[in-house]
Amino acid sequence: MDRSWFLLAVLSPFLWSMCNHIDKIVLEKYFKEGGVGALIIVSALASIIAVPFLYIMDPTVLEIEPGTAWVIVLTAVLDVVLLWAYLSALQKDESTNVILYYQLVPIFGLGTGYLFLGETVSSGQLAAMAIVILGTSIVSLETTEGKFCFKKRTVGFMLLACAAWAAELAIFKVVAIEDNAWRTLFWKHIVLTGIGVVIFAFVPRYRRNFLGAMRSNSVPILGLNLLNEVLYMLGAIAYGLAVMHAPVGVVLLTETFQSIFVFVLGLLIAAFLPKLATESTDIGNVMRKVVAIGVTGLGTYLLLV
Repeated sequence: MDRSWFLLAVLSPFLWSMCNHIDKIVLEKYFKEGGVGALIIVSALASIIAVPFLYIMDPTVLEIEPGTAWVIVLTAVLDVVLLWAYLSALQKDESTNVILYYQLVPIFGLGTGYLFLGETVSSGQLAAMAIVILGTSIVSLETTEGKFCFKKRTVGFMLLACAAWAAELAIFKVVAIEDNAWRTLFWKHIVLTGIGVVIFAFVPRYRRNFLGAMRSNSVPILGLNLLNEVLYMLGAIAYGLAVMHAPVGVVLLTETFQSIFVFVLGLLIAAFLPKLATESTDIGNVMRKVVAIGVTGLGTYLLLV
């Protein structure tokens, strides 16, 4: 197996970890009201940026098989569902806590790989899944007035996000194997742009939030949004190419690096850019994240071996 997929797969969580902090900063500092709806429209519309570059990479992208078009539409819809669930969870929780739940993606990935791609799941992998779930449960509880509370909002939204991501990658692999990665990504980004237009036109609340944000945002904030979309799309392209060269479940295992990247970046932001910090540096909170990352990391490692 060509191991170049690993570098592509690890590049993606690093780029996305920067996106996670940009998302949280934008939500926390600039879009407290209606931020989720506004950012969904921004993200969907910004997908058009990648279209000309994808065309340059493969001028044959316009030659698409009619039978695969509906599947590409489905992956784009799943992408929007993922974004909505992730932003909804991020709005009320810290970046590291939210991203830790992405360690569940390999579990969903193995399930979808088993159902749709004929990939197998061993008893050892089942045990590793249990360890990953244990690790994510560490950040599923929070202390409120001396009592432990289950963060059902974060858990619910992130379970939906993980399921959407794993299903999207599995479906993407099926389509891209029959067609090619550049063509699939090209049409997916066009569909995403169309979804953004539809949401803007038919969801009044999101449209108002989007227009209000655009009127009040300064140039630096718009620059952050643009940077975020570029980083995300570069990560998506790298990840999509990696999925083409390895089993879905194995590629998804590299998601363990994203929580580490997010955690380290959060500490660096708190230390050097305290005005932009959005995560608690309380020693108890930090240690809880370290333990959660360690346990989920062990689980994903066992899934890999």
